[in-house]
Amino acid sequence: MTETETVTREDISVLKNDWLTDNVIAFWEEYLEREYLINFKHSHIVLLRPTMSFMLMQTPDPRTIKDALPDFTDITHIFLPINDNHSVTVAEGGTHWSLLLVSIVDGVAFHYDSMPPGNQYEAHHVTQKLSKLINKPLRFIHLQDSPQQDNSSDCGVFVCLNMRHLLLKRLLMVRTDSKVSMSLGGRTVDATAGRKEMLRIIDEFRREGERRRSTSNSPHPGRKSKSPPRIDSPRSREA
Repeated sequence: MTETETVTREDISVLKNDWLTDNVIAFWEEYLEREYLINFKHSHIVLLRPTMSFMLMQTPDPRTIKDALPDFTDITHIFLPINDNHSVTVAEGGTHWSLLLVSIVDGVAFHYDSMPPGNQYEAHHVTQKLSKLINKPLRFIHLQDSPQQDNSSDCGVFVCLNMRHLLLKRLLMVRTDSKVSMSLGGRTVDATAGRKEMLRIIDEFRREGERRRSTSNSPHPGRKSKSPPRIDSPRSREA
């Protein structure tokens, strides 16, 4: 496991075929940060954790929680997992995940939902809160051509896999002077393969953690220890 995002046995169990927990999505975000974002020193992209997205949605005035959130001053893009839980008293509540990608530099928020209308209201609400927080208008676009799930439990997997695709293929690994489309129209998401990959990655982190603990207990431990592209707004419905 990573040092800050802990995955429990229950989290691993739901990864096999159930609805993903906050912990699993938070783990995936930290995995993307440590495996990919770390290699792009000049990027200014935030992967906001599910708990932070929920707090942003539930707080009447988002400016009152500014100190609890990352500093967005120089940030160009924010990924936010969106959940339809409306009760602050229910942990791990809600029944559906979707993904909101906010391009602060372009003033646009793109919503990817694998089971519409899904979280369109919640995503729009979070966009308004974020706009108030950063003191900049944000245009909300609900993308109707997002890849669709064929059951009721793969929404979180779609969020994770689409997040990685957008981060790597649309924001990081393209020319900085290019304009890229943020539409995922025509993209196929293999949720079953995605679940297996995530389980494998978690297991690799677990094994690496065990190896490090073993090494640290050894009397002879080993020693190992760009401006983003602008984006074209795809043709879709705005709110």
